[in-house]
Amino acid sequence: MRLWIKTPLGGMPKGGEGGIVVDGPIIAELLRAEHQPSGPIDEVFDASRHVVLPGLINTHHHFYQTLTRAFAPALDKKLFDWLIALYPVWGRITENEFRLACRVALAELLLSGCTTASDHHYLFPAALPHAIDIEMEEAAALGLRAVLCRGSMDLSEEDGGLPPRSVTQSIDVILADSERLAKRWHQSGPGAMSQVALAPCSPFSVSADLMRETARQAAGLGLRLHTHLAETEDENEFCLARFGKRPLDYVEELGWLNDHTWFAHGIHFTEAERARMGRAGIGIAHCPSSNMILGSGICPACALERQGVAVGLAVDGSASNDGSNMIQELRQALLLQRAGGGIGAAGFADPIRWATEGSARCLGRPDLGRIAPGMQADLALFALDELRFSGAGDPLAALIVCGAHRADRVMVGGAWRVIDGAIPGLDLAALTAAHRAAAARIRKHVA
Repeated sequence: MRLWIKTPLGGMPKGGEGGIVVDGPIIAELLRAEHQPSGPIDEVFDASRHVVLPGLINTHHHFYQTLTRAFAPALDKKLFDWLIALYPVWGRITENEFRLACRVALAELLLSGCTTASDHHYLFPAALPHAIDIEMEEAAALGLRAVLCRGSMDLSEEDGGLPPRSVTQSIDVILADSERLAKRWHQSGPGAMSQVALAPCSPFSVSADLMRETARQAAGLGLRLHTHLAETEDENEFCLARFGKRPLDYVEELGWLNDHTWFAHGIHFTEAERARMGRAGIGIAHCPSSNMILGSGICPACALERQGVAVGLAVDGSASNDGSNMIQELRQALLLQRAGGGIGAAGFADPIRWATEGSARCLGRPDLGRIAPGMQADLALFALDELRFSGAGDPLAALIVCGAHRADRVMVGGAWRVIDGAIPGLDLAALTAAHRAAAARIRKHVA
């Protein structure tokens, strides 16, 4: 099927004002204003009300945390204390509760214009051995691309780490399950819908042996590497006290500084460390809302880019954001950069680039993140019909500065996954009710 998305209101690359021709899962043509498609068209979609963006790409998340939003015992705490308050709660999540949490996170992302979702799941209590499989099934049911990070923790509080023993695993179990998941789910090449990355959680919950062995396994399986790094000054102090070196030096020693690695947060790096990462081809998932809520600091996104680091955008977990809305995260990214660095620190187009091209670079997906012939037809269309947009001049800037929060149409691989602001076939009211009940059960256990 050939679809013409005709004459969008804004967002198109120069020379594409006449719209986009989608042929199957691929963008086939960009049309100049007043030009017609070069071949036959099966369907025309009038996009004159819509600003069109490449599908937004979320580079870091924790789906399960939708069950513990605004969780009272963890409010107003710094990262380490926040984690200590939440680990015991997360360790009680059942498979059914986890499935609901994933469905809610994925639906939120999709409705906000996200077409590719990366999740970092590192909690594997005895009741939740197949978490990544569940996430893959839920992403496939909604039609999103998924890059799921098989996280891990083997350093419990008894070993000098933060998590309780009940949510950690042995290295042998972690490596065996990582290989199983790669064989079952990982697709390579353009258009891949499901991919696996390997992702030990953080220096304060993972042993050096696990970090080293995971890097070797990823290289052998052709997978990417991901972890939290340089999120807080507490982390820097932990690494200096425990390992005698800063976080970046520590992971470099363990084989992590290469162009298949992206880190979450990346706030507390020195200028020299940023330059080293740029030379190595590292990516950073910038998580502005989470960083603000936890008071972690400001990721120097533009400085990282200038030094060659790929900067992507992410909503992070729904217990530290506390949401999964990608288009809102673009506005947050702009405001945070300007709050820390002044009006010249970032322009409205910068977070659009981070959430598309930059995120695609982080995930190693050259087939995503741009509107151009030959790219995957992943698109997010936003209508400027709400009161918040009234009086707006530049349609593309309006998405960011006026605070767009919901897509009207979302396409993944040439298929419409959001139509008129809704996900076809998904009973959102029923999902919300079931999810609320699951969250209430968790709170009751804590009480």
